[in-house]
Amino acid sequence: MKILITGADGFIGSHLTETMIRAGYDVRAFVQYNSFNSWGWLDDSPEELQHSLDVFSGDIRDPHGVKEAVKECDAVLHLASLIAIPYSYHSPDTYVDTNIKGTLNVMQAAREQNVKKVVHTSTSEVYGTAQYVPIDENHPIQGQSPYAASKIGADQIALSFYRSFDLPVAVIRPFNTYGPRQSARAVIPTIITQLAAGKTDIKLGSIHPTRDFNYIDDTVTGFIHMMKHEASIGEVINIGSNYEVSIGDLVDYIVEVMDVSSLTIETEDQRIRPAKSEVERLWAANQKAKELIRWEPNYSGVEGLKRGLKQTADWFLQKQNLKNYRTERYNI
Repeated sequence: MKILITGADGFIGSHLTETMIRAGYDVRAFVQYNSFNSWGWLDDSPEELQHSLDVFSGDIRDPHGVKEAVKECDAVLHLASLIAIPYSYHSPDTYVDTNIKGTLNVMQAAREQNVKKVVHTSTSEVYGTAQYVPIDENHPIQGQSPYAASKIGADQIALSFYRSFDLPVAVIRPFNTYGPRQSARAVIPTIITQLAAGKTDIKLGSIHPTRDFNYIDDTVTGFIHMMKHEASIGEVINIGSNYEVSIGDLVDYIVEVMDVSSLTIETEDQRIRPAKSEVERLWAANQKAKELIRWEPNYSGVEGLKRGLKQTADWFLQKQNLKNYRTERYNI
């Protein structure tokens, strides 16, 4: 199969691209055009994988480029998105252009090219603060940030093409993915990079909210199962560990796996979301994924989380990786 992966240059996209090439798929990697001729995280891929890549440089907001990228592809895994929540407070308009209009471009192109499967990427943020736990796919959705609102709009655009035009669309809804290469705007890299830089007083936002963390390998496997199983068509499916942990307890686990003797947490105002925008609780129900696409996490529970955190910390502790992160700055 010829697979188009949008957002292939990003955190999840680069891992997914590498995994699918190793599995024997013919992958076209849609990366954001830039004058440096950079492929994002794919620049760090082994040379033999880079030689197997069909790279398409463009912009998901450009419908003409998206149509060219989709040509001759059997399936599209659509990950390209603006994801930073704090930046969505700063520049909400660009989230509409990228996340909603970009998704529309992908769906239009996939429909015109008779693509056999489209997997659209959602986010657990669309649920907002849990009204009941664990959160299943019937949970109400609530846009508590411009980012979440744009993803709700994108999800509905994708599903409307399934309902209106019978486009074979599946919506994957990963909970908080973490692992090597993740942006420092996310909480786990924020903690690890500050500790790796030798700091004993780390700066964080609120530490009472809870999250359901998904190690990158589990999220990647979720995408592949979504693509392969016909039962996912027309469905929204959570990909989560079914384990809830507070940010405060998460810090303790990271301290343990990194063997840090002591630290102090300093709450920094600029890292705190507006009160009505903070998602206080996320905890994924994953029964639907188990039943429909035969997926379940390998990094579940506290032991699975610690194993994933150890692998993540080991990657960040390598000097050539840590140098890509500016621990002295808050990254919105």
